[in-house]
Amino acid sequence: MIQNVETGRFERSLSALTAAGALVTAAEIFFEHDSASFGNKMMWIPVALGPVGAVAGVAGFFSHRMAKTALPVASAAIVANGLQGTYLHARGIAQKPGGWSNARYNMEMGPPLLAPLLVTMVGGMGLLAAILRREK
Repeated sequence: MIQNVETGRFERSLSALTAAGALVTAAEIFFEHDSASFGNKMMWIPVALGPVGAVAGVAGFFSHRMAKTALPVASAAIVANGLQGTYLHARGIAQKPGGWSNARYNMEMGPPLLAPLLVTMVGGMGLLAAILRREK
């Protein structure tokens, strides 16, 4: 694996993993937000960013130029949205009866606090792929 990082093969692999991760997380987010009836229009943003991240990841796998341009832009948007989602989920927990003083119950029954960080991690993989050296 270290040899793959040194020779640049890991950039392409990480780009492909970003594409797959973006699709899987977007699908999961769609089902979870659909069960909440997309009560807030902001819930559509991570669903829409999933295919964008997937396209950028695939493009980064096949093209060095896309790995250095489109992939970091899409990944940065995904990271920003994941951090925003963490804030919105924390706010949702605070708005439940009892708020943070009833944190254990509200974290189990309210919006999942740590789930948006999964999206952030997928975006982080894309950012990491963008800074790695490409195989010659």
